[in-house]
Amino acid sequence: MSVNQYVRKILKDIKKNPPEKLDLMVQEIHEKVFNETDCLKCAQCCKKISPIIYQHDLIRLAAALKMNLDGFCEKYLKIDKDKDYVFKSSPCPFLAYDNRCEVYDARPTACRDYPHTDRRRFHQLIDLSIKNADVCPAVQEILEKLVSVAEKNLAFKRR
Repeated sequence: MSVNQYVRKILKDIKKNPPEKLDLMVQEIHEKVFNETDCLKCAQCCKKISPIIYQHDLIRLAAALKMNLDGFCEKYLKIDKDKDYVFKSSPCPFLAYDNRCEVYDARPTACRDYPHTDRRRFHQLIDLSIKNADVCPAVQEILEKLVSVAEKNLAFKRR
């Protein structure tokens, strides 16, 4: 699952010179792809990536698990090279056998927002999306569809 060189080239061009309605295009593609995607069949994001855990995430997760903050941090977290809190282990310690999240309602912000393909100013997230495509087949599909739409519709006005 890797974005091919041609798609990367077009995405880099989009990043440098984004179409006027890029965010709307990506949002439309994102919704279509995720309406047809069952994340529970994959869960590679939960198996391979440790999200950044922000202070508000810590508080929410510890409360959901009825733990104090120190106990939660000691049991589940470490500080990475960027000085961010992340989970000590992969896969995520809250990933159940059926790929469901045991703390879904209290899950970290980064998990809620993943894979970031429906956010505004998508051109600023292209590098991250290319990286995420190595983990998430839906992201790869979104990027390939975006390139296909951009190629077909030469009438997109550039900013």
